[in-house]
Amino acid sequence: MEELALYAVEYARNLGASYAEARYHRRELRSISMRGDRIIGIGTRISEGIGVRVLYEGSMAFAATGRLDREGVRSVVERAVSGARTFSSLVKSKITLSREKIGRASYEVKVLKPFESLALGDRVPYLKDLYIAAQNSLREAKLSTFIANYSEEIEEKIVVNSDGAYIRSRIPKIEGFINIVISYPGKGSMSKWYEIAASKGLELLEEEKVSNNISNMVRNIEEALIRGISPPREKIDVVLGPELVGLMMHEGVGHPLEADRVLGREAAQAGESYVKPEMVGKARLGNRYANVIDDPTIPGSSGFYLYDDEGVPARPKTLYRERVITELLHNRETAALMMVNSNGSSRSMDYASEPIVRMSNTYLAPGDMEFEELIEDIELGVYIKNNMEWNIDDTRWQHRYIGLEAFLIEKGELGRPVRNPVLEITTGDFLSSIAGADKTLEFFPGTCGKGEPSQGVPVWMGGPNVRISKIYLGVAPIE
Repeated sequence: MEELALYAVEYARNLGASYAEARYHRRELRSISMRGDRIIGIGTRISEGIGVRVLYEGSMAFAATGRLDREGVRSVVERAVSGARTFSSLVKSKITLSREKIGRASYEVKVLKPFESLALGDRVPYLKDLYIAAQNSLREAKLSTFIANYSEEIEEKIVVNSDGAYIRSRIPKIEGFINIVISYPGKGSMSKWYEIAASKGLELLEEEKVSNNISNMVRNIEEALIRGISPPREKIDVVLGPELVGLMMHEGVGHPLEADRVLGREAAQAGESYVKPEMVGKARLGNRYANVIDDPTIPGSSGFYLYDDEGVPARPKTLYRERVITELLHNRETAALMMVNSNGSSRSMDYASEPIVRMSNTYLAPGDMEFEELIEDIELGVYIKNNMEWNIDDTRWQHRYIGLEAFLIEKGELGRPVRNPVLEITTGDFLSSIAGADKTLEFFPGTCGKGEPSQGVPVWMGGPNVRISKIYLGVAPIE
């Protein structure tokens, strides 16, 4: 595969490309799907091929093939160069790439318990036990839906380009999600999408206390469903849990600070941005707690990598620092347009997808308080631990979240469950209203969608428990 990738770059250069890049990308995925305690799907899927991207007289084109021999590589290179050449006369602004210190490295994630140490079917009893734990945790309500999906994957890449990049990587990934719906006569239903994921081996299943987490969550949902009260109608202090904070950082900070979105490329695909290029280094949004980082180098994280798909070394990126937008997420094309360096944010979903600007692990930096300090002087408020559903507008400014596990705060103590509290807030108001953040830093996994055709890549999002001052909460109707 290395030889084929190097041949692709050499052949593209011989055909006149000023820049050429080849990425061998293999993903081997094994999965189990269950409904209740019954298996509804089990199997293996392999995606393997080479993606080629070329620059010809300021025009860029991408093509890919699953045919892994010299004839297949020649064909895909010719297709890419032909496409770039065809459109070169039509390109008004010629594409250039930022000059970077490109990496030459080989790395892999070492695991404590390899996937092959157990047969895939041996995961089934584990998933059945989670279903039993959820059922046994309910006293009055009904477990209407329990759908579990488990997957494990080995992702391998070889990235080479005409600027000298050579990056070889092997990363194991494990993911599990559970969709739970709980119902009660006359009270409707409530649901939760619970997920775990990391760049690890089977040790994740032992490290994550999934059965305990499911049991506690199901009990809290049942209490909120049957005995939950409406949130106070007056302005109150609200404390948000790390899962909700992380989602807000991903949607309200990460996406709008992707440079391709800021420059308009994503407008017809995944949306626009409230950020304009001239705001970087100048715009002041939020307060001293508004410190947001995107870091692909966190060991074991879902969004882990050490070099991006252009061969640029990965590093933590501080997107917001104490109210100021300090940098955007860049690949080499957007970096050249904005006359900065790439910060290693180019990723692709598979061999057939072009590398584009992506987030990795995006989070709000923790504060210096204990959780008890966040709530000790709140006479009346609400703690929203996580959410049931959410919406956000096209520019990533207006947010709406319906809380799931939520509790009334009375005289500094957590009390009765609150049902369906609705938080509606702008990105700017959230970042400006933070009155405190605790020392916690928790991450939650997700699959981030973007691009046309759409690409989904694994990410983490997270933060601390955060207190925001004097806002109104709405309430969602019971369904």
